[in-house]
Amino acid sequence: MTKAVPLCVDLDGTLIHSDLLLESFLLLIKRNPLYLLLVPFWLMQGKARLKQQIASRVQLEGSALPYTKPLLDWLRSQKEQGRAVWLCTASDSRLAQAVADHVGFFDGVMASDGQLNLSGSNKAAELVKRFGEKGFDYCGNEKVDLAVWRHARAAIVVNAGTALVTAAGEVTTVEHAIAPMPGGLKVILKALRVHQWAKNALIFVPVAAAHQLAEGQALVNSLLAFLAFSLCASSVYLLNDMLDLAADRQHHSKCKRPFAAGQLSLLFGLVAAPALLLVAIGLACLLPVKFMLVLAAYYVATLAYSFGLKQLVMIDVLALAGLYTVRIVAGAAATGIALSFWLLMFAIFIFLSLAIVKRYAELYVMRQQGKLKAKGRGYQVEDLALLQSLGGASGYLSILVLALYVNSPDISVLYKHPKMAWALVPVMLYWISRIWMQTHRGQMHDDPLVYALKDKVSLLTGLVAAAVLWLAV
Repeated sequence: MTKAVPLCVDLDGTLIHSDLLLESFLLLIKRNPLYLLLVPFWLMQGKARLKQQIASRVQLEGSALPYTKPLLDWLRSQKEQGRAVWLCTASDSRLAQAVADHVGFFDGVMASDGQLNLSGSNKAAELVKRFGEKGFDYCGNEKVDLAVWRHARAAIVVNAGTALVTAAGEVTTVEHAIAPMPGGLKVILKALRVHQWAKNALIFVPVAAAHQLAEGQALVNSLLAFLAFSLCASSVYLLNDMLDLAADRQHHSKCKRPFAAGQLSLLFGLVAAPALLLVAIGLACLLPVKFMLVLAAYYVATLAYSFGLKQLVMIDVLALAGLYTVRIVAGAAATGIALSFWLLMFAIFIFLSLAIVKRYAELYVMRQQGKLKAKGRGYQVEDLALLQSLGGASGYLSILVLALYVNSPDISVLYKHPKMAWALVPVMLYWISRIWMQTHRGQMHDDPLVYALKDKVSLLTGLVAAAVLWLAV
């Protein structure tokens, strides 16, 4: 008897750990942000119409979605037992069909069609019309599915807590339950990439280079700037991860990011990204206007990077180098310290080298996986040798700038024993050479600056450099 009862499966949050409306919306604004102006007009015509308009303008890859693997395995076993399996979703029919074609075992698809939004009571009515009262089992994940379960023979509760399982049990029989993936604060912090805040320590470089770390106001301003930049950066990280879902899901490590893996709701990201930005702006209001302008420039540049610059060969690494360097500029703007020409030149060359390290490491992994091209980037595996040459040359140019500075009259303004600073040159030569050696061997698994803060040898090198500067003072 059970085999004759069709099994109807919800899509958003059930078959996949995501929401196709939000996925398609992000694809749309990535294609052209100006579509944001049309979204309110589409929504005024109804949610089904909105879904249809968005779906008609994007191309969704059924393979690039975070499927609920335990549910897929269970559905396949039910299909093998002879049960008819239907995909029943509030998502637009075009997107639903793309998912059904990828999965390959659905007997039919019921979805929103531009007129009817197939959700809640609407979905219940259509299922009863097709299969009859208590003539189907239904897989769902939200409270809205209770309207369907009231008319279903049995409920399969997916990716939900015990509260929903209990509620479903009050209106029908719960046949099966699949627990949600782990979530909570740890997942949120991972999405915010709090560990990447370490890069914003560059904001303290101007105050340190000017020997003003003991100046109370300068240090407070640097701390506020650090926090503002960190929150702004997290806002951008959230947006970048949401706009880069398809590429991240095909990446060996980025596929584990919360949005790509479906551990964190895209709705959270769409709310948290602007909220973090607003808090960052609030903090920036406490600092000089120049800092606000630098923060705005950083935000615009990161958006430009996310929307297209990262796909352009060499432009992407120049942009990354600029985003590293702008943190130093921000530190100067927050404290009113004049920026040194030498510091800026050194920063540009060394950060360009580190940006190329990042791209080289990604391509290295692609080569190990047998791939020829990095998805979402303009690089090919055959570019590895050239990138290594360019990156190494840029790193050594930064050391040349350092050597010229140590030999210039400018250094005597801040140091009593400037000749002691010559020891920085071999120290930095060793460090940049070792970074490239590690990268060449495939041992660079993180952002190079974050890697340096975790690497014992890099930390020891930093201590030696600090000791040299202390002796030179």
